Amino acid sequence: MRAKLTYLVLAAVLVVYFVLVGSRGVLLIKQGTAVTVLFGAAVLVLPFIGAWFLWHTTRFARRAGRLARLLEAEGGLPPDELERTPSGRIDRDSADAVFARRKAEAEQQPDDWR
Repeated sequence: MRAKLTYLVLAAVLVVYFVLVGSRGVLLIKQGTAVTVLFGAAVLVLPFIGAWFLWHTTRFARRAGRLARLLEAEGGLPPDELERTPSGRIDRDSADAVFARRKAEAEQQPDDWR
């Protein structure tokens, strides 16, 4: 839940930033000189690119969350067997050992995932 809240706050900050940058682009275009119009048009492109990336990132996160919930409901997620530090972070050596074991299992049965 904390990750979702952080994502929403950062997305809202980005949207505010896009609005501010867009307004600066409009102000530059209103100046009317050739240089400021070119700069204004270039500045207006940046919020559209950022909004496009934000939209696709949000869509990907929602789909990944839906897939994780589906896998959990079907029992398709592997058990969490990673050791953690007292602060809750995953121990690197434990993660490396689990990864090596899972990699070996996948290499032994490459077509088993279908």
